[in-house]
Amino acid sequence: MPADTADNADKTEGAGSAAEADTGDGTVDGPHTVLVTGAGGSGRTTVAAATACAAAGLGHRVLLVSPEPAARLAGLLGHEAPERAGSADEPGVPRAVPGIPGLWLLRVDAGQEFRTRAVQLQERGKAALDLLGAVPLDEDELTQLPGTAGPALLHALRTAHRGGTGYADGAGSAHGAEAPDGFDGVDIVVADLPPLPDGLNLLVLPEQTRRWLTRLVPPERQTARSLRPVLAQLAGAPMPAQWLYETTTRWSGELAGTERVLGAPRTVVRLVTEPGPLAADELRTALAGARLHGLRLESVIVNRLVPVGSADSWLSGLSGRQQETLARLREECAALDVPLCELPHLGRDPRGADDLTALARAARSAAAHGVEPGPPPRTGRVYAAADDVPQGWVEDRLAEDGLLVWHLPLPGAVREELQLVRRGEVLTVGVGPYRRVLPLPAALRRCRVSGAGLTDGTLRVRFTPDPQLWPRTDGTGS
Repeated sequence: MPADTADNADKTEGAGSAAEADTGDGTVDGPHTVLVTGAGGSGRTTVAAATACAAAGLGHRVLLVSPEPAARLAGLLGHEAPERAGSADEPGVPRAVPGIPGLWLLRVDAGQEFRTRAVQLQERGKAALDLLGAVPLDEDELTQLPGTAGPALLHALRTAHRGGTGYADGAGSAHGAEAPDGFDGVDIVVADLPPLPDGLNLLVLPEQTRRWLTRLVPPERQTARSLRPVLAQLAGAPMPAQWLYETTTRWSGELAGTERVLGAPRTVVRLVTEPGPLAADELRTALAGARLHGLRLESVIVNRLVPVGSADSWLSGLSGRQQETLARLREECAALDVPLCELPHLGRDPRGADDLTALARAARSAAAHGVEPGPPPRTGRVYAAADDVPQGWVEDRLAEDGLLVWHLPLPGAVREELQLVRRGEVLTVGVGPYRRVLPLPAALRRCRVSGAGLTDGTLRVRFTPDPQLWPRTDGTGS
């Protein structure tokens, strides 16, 4: 193997190089982060563990973040689960993985995270609850609500990056728990995400939630404390409590920190799939969803490939079907310039460092060479998009056709799965189960949508200037 190829392979097997300096939010030199998701049952937890194990084998300090039960993770990593809960198995606190130097495990307990947050919220809203005559719930009475597992995982991921009070520098957790002995920070964080499509949609949850908070509790509505009683009398209704604004501000800050981690240059996504009959279509939609969400896709992992050329008729037939699907997957990935790597079926459930390292070594060809190609050459005058729109550009065709065209690259999207809704100053774009609200560039906010088309993997949305909003250029003034 040539030296440069070997270097690239080592970087991929280890999921990245050590961080030189931690900024505290993962935006510049924080830990390299690998987010692993994939189709349900495709082995994404195994791939996440193999990624972490291989990186630790290269000498990196690695933190594996997973919501899986302790017994499942213990079996996968090749050690015995604790007989009873204790400090060695405390959720939310990193613990060293026996037999794998440099690898730490952070197990996420969504139920405990929900109870902790709910109790804190009750304490901050005590005045309002007392006014209503409500009796706060004790922590033991609280049960986890559906949909809380994802936010708990994101909170753990942000904690893993937070400098000074998080795990990136070995200081401790966001809840004040001390980092365990021997834990001195991490170079690489590997996160085991939920299956698709929830795994990718989870990564834009902070952005969505911040937008909802801004709509429901606008910061500009916060009134000076001295005026609140007067305004309450004039309105004939009590003004929102100050704690509501303070809580919203704190949540917004936490969400912004999570967004910085997910959008950091050192954060990448690995998609895991199995070569079944539906894999190609699922992967194509997932690739389009990743692009819509502005995620950096590092590679696609095709898992559990059985050997070819077997004398057994059943195994030979299965291998043939897998190879047909694999050929389609290769075409999809090659068209989008996304590396694809193949993992063999071990003939058993992977267990321990040897099995996980063998799987990671088989994926050495998945070197990340840069995820997305650049945009096509631009013609005409180009208006810069809003700062928080990571993709797209606006083409000026006013002189020729009286149009402005917003180009949004969505490789892998098909017309039947596309949804577009214009509302005010935003455009909601949907690709199958993936949706995102995109703020319009300034020039397009004064236009009406006049049509759209999908060509060569690019969505082109046509805008016509609104005469009532567009500046006049005939010299007559406004």
